[in-house]
Amino acid sequence: MTTLDNRPNTALLVIDVQKGVVAGAHERDSVVANINSLVDQARSDGVPVVWVQHNDDGLQRGSDDWEIAPELKRDDAEPLIEKNYGDSFEATELEDVLSRLGVGRLIVTGAQTDMCIRSTLHGAFVRGYDAVLVSDAHTTEDLSQWGAPTPDKVIAHTNLYWDGQRAPGRTAGTVKTKDVDFGQGAL
Repeated sequence: MTTLDNRPNTALLVIDVQKGVVAGAHERDSVVANINSLVDQARSDGVPVVWVQHNDDGLQRGSDDWEIAPELKRDDAEPLIEKNYGDSFEATELEDVLSRLGVGRLIVTGAQTDMCIRSTLHGAFVRGYDAVLVSDAHTTEDLSQWGAPTPDKVIAHTNLYWDGQRAPGRTAGTVKTKDVDFGQGAL
């Protein structure tokens, strides 16, 4: 139901599942396993997998921490978007890549829930995409010492919040890994 013209396809977006980002993440292993399962399913269904890697002073391109988590294997033919901001669309080629692929619906996974995941979900939604968050395939580190809620609460709140998003001509929502349908109409 995207508001983007001639964009009937779906893509799986894997955001910032990098060694340094997920090293101390909440339920890291199960989240990475869920993402791995979704990558396999997307490939099997002929759905594009688009990878995003964050770069900044604390996560420098080419460093060991910058590398994608070792359990995940990116195919060299799959698009890789390098970003410097929370929103994966901001000052990147993501929109161009998705346009070339005819994508109007995103299935979103990755890290960090309270930063890049939220920013990218909103970035997609305001640009006209349907945006589905996989509720058990995103994570964050514990930032409670700085006043944030604990990771389990951040994740639960983001799932609750995103499941209630609505806007004209677009759909949003959440789905568990086991229930992901890469078909066009299903959530």
